[in-house]
Amino acid sequence: MVSAKKKPIGIFDSGIGGLTVFKEIKEILPSEDLYYLGDTARVPYGTKSPEVIRRYAEGNIRFLVGQGAKVVVVACNTASATALDHVRAVFPDIPIIGVVEPVVKYLSSRSDTENIGVIGTTTTIGSGVYQSALESLGKTIRAKACPLFVPLVEEGIVVHPLVDQVIDYYLADFREVAIDTLVLGCTHYPLLRPALEAYFRNKVFIIDSAVPTAVALRDLLTRSGLSNDVSGKGEERFFVTDAAESFRRIGGRFLGRPLSTVEHI
Repeated sequence: MVSAKKKPIGIFDSGIGGLTVFKEIKEILPSEDLYYLGDTARVPYGTKSPEVIRRYAEGNIRFLVGQGAKVVVVACNTASATALDHVRAVFPDIPIIGVVEPVVKYLSSRSDTENIGVIGTTTTIGSGVYQSALESLGKTIRAKACPLFVPLVEEGIVVHPLVDQVIDYYLADFREVAIDTLVLGCTHYPLLRPALEAYFRNKVFIIDSAVPTAVALRDLLTRSGLSNDVSGKGEERFFVTDAAESFRRIGGRFLGRPLSTVEHI
């Protein structure tokens, strides 16, 4: 029997965006086996109802647990905002972490982030999860749903005049009120970081969930005694529910290197 420490970490997202989180986890925990599931047949999650997202998240976790996952990372802001409590109740024996809580915890430690803009999918912003958590810290929050960002990233359109136009369409008022911090409340959005930095003239601190979530995962594994204590490079496996070749091609841009075999399930 494989010991719990040797089992893989399961990670899922609605598509390829969660690879931004995967990349940081790989950087911080290089010896861990990482199994990633992209639910590409049903992307985007951000325009769907909370009930549907909870059902999708439960199915994704059931698959990863079936692959032997010792812990699951919900590398999707929409699922983290609407389904985290549900899946924790359904799978009480599996540690599950989302990507919202680590970002809020990180921002709570900073005194230079007072006027915060939060962007995400329609469902994430509609849930109010970021707004309520950050307002409880005494921050001034402005939130905006940016539903066109995900399809642009999924299509690999991240540097283009169209991207600049869409950013201005959504975020012109953020620039007018001079926010000091921008929270990328969707794991797809880091691919648009260069365009966003240029739009805000590099005067805004931009944070996404990748590094805080990877750190939170490392801390969880340590507390739970689940860290893989064998040195060496961990195994990677990538699963998708549709469009494996497109995932492999575009996913390589997220990781900055070619992906290994992508398995269609």
